[in-house]
Amino acid sequence: MKKKLFIDADTGVDDAQAIMVALAAPDVEILGITCCYGNTPLENVLTNTLRVLKACNRLDIPVYRGCSGPLLANRRHAGDYHGKDGMGDAPDPDAPGLELLQKKRGIPAMVKIINQNPGEVTLVATAPLTNLAVAVQLDPSLPKKLKALYIMGGNTDSRGNTTVCGEFNFVADPEAAHIVLDRYTCPTYIAPWEFSCRNSLPWSFCENWLSQNTEKAAFMRKITSLSMKKAQSADYQKEITEGKGFNSCDSYAMAAAIDDTFITESEEVAVTVELVGKYTRGMMVLDYMELLNKKHKAVIMQNVDLERFKQMFMNSLK
Repeated sequence: MKKKLFIDADTGVDDAQAIMVALAAPDVEILGITCCYGNTPLENVLTNTLRVLKACNRLDIPVYRGCSGPLLANRRHAGDYHGKDGMGDAPDPDAPGLELLQKKRGIPAMVKIINQNPGEVTLVATAPLTNLAVAVQLDPSLPKKLKALYIMGGNTDSRGNTTVCGEFNFVADPEAAHIVLDRYTCPTYIAPWEFSCRNSLPWSFCENWLSQNTEKAAFMRKITSLSMKKAQSADYQKEITEGKGFNSCDSYAMAAAIDDTFITESEEVAVTVELVGKYTRGMMVLDYMELLNKKHKAVIMQNVDLERFKQMFMNSLK
């Protein structure tokens, strides 16, 4: 039986890469995609998601409109890296129209689909966690019906990429991240920021990956041109990936959700999110001393099978 995934994304370049990895996996069925603000405003995320599905000839997958802003925090976007439209500001005159979106709102749709498939759906969250936080408010029993939750977000070494100590997805909506880490008691796997930096893809591999002679590869070359240039800058390499290569951070959570053997090293620890610190708001907190008395612990990804990851990336553009 195929593994059932439901995806919650703020589709920018790395979400696009993650979605394409999932689309190429032969034993995966994507039940739907909810869109959330994040890398770019929601209207762009909706268009971007449809663009990715069109490039893969998979517009049959339902796409839903989710939240356009955080619960309480000030709104942020990542246009300096992904481009203002989230997809490298590469013009696309043939982009699918928003009339292709499902009429049903995204969060009720997510709740309904998970309820219709109890114990079978793996939820993959690569955006700020606003949609998930609202979903558990609508249906407090929702986490019990999930098979697992995979999150790209948070950080383990207080090394920020948006604020001094905060990773973008958690900083974009700290209250939502706090709710999700507190109330989603299903098996939870987190691909944090520093981990993804340490496991970045070598530039030599990226050249081979993007040089494939396919329409999907041409699409990926177009949307990654801007972020690749940013990522290859001396400052970015020094500060972010320690000179190792390209970091497709969302794709690690997706790869782990697809392939249970992808994670080769991890630790299990209770986690929460700092909500009030002047420099640490949005930072993920790891409770090694077990002072929070939380029964539920998350699996924090530390190392993965990079060769398997490369193969999944190659397959995604075939």
